[in-house]
Amino acid sequence: MTTGRIHSIETFGTVDGPGIRCIFFFQGCPLKCKYCHNRDTWDAKIGTEYTADELIEKASKYKSYMKSSGGGITASGGEATLQADFLAELFAKAKENDIHTCLDTSGFVDIERIDKVLDNTDLVLLDLKHMDDEKSKELTGVSIQKALKLAKHLDERNIPVWIRHVLVPGITDSEDNLSKLGEFAASLNNVDRFELLPYHSIGIHKWESMGIDYELKDVRDADQDDVKKASEIIERYGIKVFNNK
Repeated sequence: MTTGRIHSIETFGTVDGPGIRCIFFFQGCPLKCKYCHNRDTWDAKIGTEYTADELIEKASKYKSYMKSSGGGITASGGEATLQADFLAELFAKAKENDIHTCLDTSGFVDIERIDKVLDNTDLVLLDLKHMDDEKSKELTGVSIQKALKLAKHLDERNIPVWIRHVLVPGITDSEDNLSKLGEFAASLNNVDRFELLPYHSIGIHKWESMGIDYELKDVRDADQDDVKKASEIIERYGIKVFNNK
């Protein structure tokens, strides 16, 4: 039986998808985001092993809350798609149990590996890190191209998407980057929501506890003025911005 490595579980999540959600934070991530607030999820070799049945059993305890609120389960991380076989089994079992499924991803995936996951995915939260390829590599260690390709593939498959963007002062808040984000989002037909996530430094303590230097310690948190200015740029393209505080 396939098992997956899980970092942690949140049973009453309310920000990673609609309604009340059981969120499974998968262990392992191919990105190296400088602002990551889950730095302890990067190592794919650690975490607690679960079967899909065990996770569905945990989620089912809260099924009445999830159903009444329009919620379900969310696979987050880390990067859940690193464990594509296990994730596909988990989502298939969730649908067998009439549980809404949501994938929270950076989009740094090989589409041929995760199409089997998407067969049972009701919603994707797609975090577009930076629209400039070189700046994306500098910020996260990887190109943005796979994420853009996934976004177009999800559009072709008519799978609803919430696009998310972490607004980091001086790094991701340039007019050029935000304009490209707005233009790209407007080119898709499956975007149900666009969220700006204001950067915060709350995750620094995890880096420090692991003895790792946090490169953005001199970057201030994003405030409501930053969000307002960014929203105005994106909304020029007919995209309504939701501010996820």
